[in-house]
Amino acid sequence: MSQDNTGLKDKVAIITGASSGIGEAIARELSAAGARLVVTARRADRLTALCASLPRPAVALAADITAPETAQALLDLARATYGRADILINNAGMLISGSLDTINLDAVALMTRTNYDAVVRSSYVFARAFKHQASGAIINISSVGAYLSHSSMGVYTGLKQALEVFTTALRVELRGTGVRVGSMAPGTTETEIFDGLRAAGQPVRADQTAPLKPADVASAVRYMLEQPQHANIARMLLVSAAESA
Repeated sequence: MSQDNTGLKDKVAIITGASSGIGEAIARELSAAGARLVVTARRADRLTALCASLPRPAVALAADITAPETAQALLDLARATYGRADILINNAGMLISGSLDTINLDAVALMTRTNYDAVVRSSYVFARAFKHQASGAIINISSVGAYLSHSSMGVYTGLKQALEVFTTALRVELRGTGVRVGSMAPGTTETEIFDGLRAAGQPVRADQTAPLKPADVASAVRYMLEQPQHANIARMLLVSAAESA
């Protein structure tokens, strides 16, 4: 865990995909740093348990991040509960892979809406609010996959690369406004995202090399947020020391 720092104390952070894995770990890390949270995912029971276990105030919105109204609902909830919003962590995501002949195209379309479309919508909704208040931070959780090419993961890696490009463009557009924007690209991290691949008998990178833990990624996200206001970590790639990437 990062060293104590008052930089995040009482800041209001919105975290998507917070019911497990990296999102849950980020919620715990930022709460420990003093932030107040709004967390969202589809599994209400897990969100309720998470909020009850955190040391700082936290409220939950069980929702589908791909629904057009969810981003604004999160911003409204933050304002109604805490009076403001300061940080957006776009973490919700899914992994669909498969060969040309076997991949489920409906699942791929859902992944596109989750991993990219929803991030764009949330980023714009919160960026407008942050620009108006002349402060705020947006971190989009990308992937080492943005820098790799896998024959069975072309859509997933393509979406992550598109996310990196979008994040850079948004950062440039918001320069000088007081709003910081960056991307965090974790290497292979042991989360529930691999369970479906294992169940389908597909190879899982986390079974082939020592992976990161969600807490590792959360600590790095906190580090990005705790930089002084004049400094913006535009892109961070964090991989396991055992990973070739």
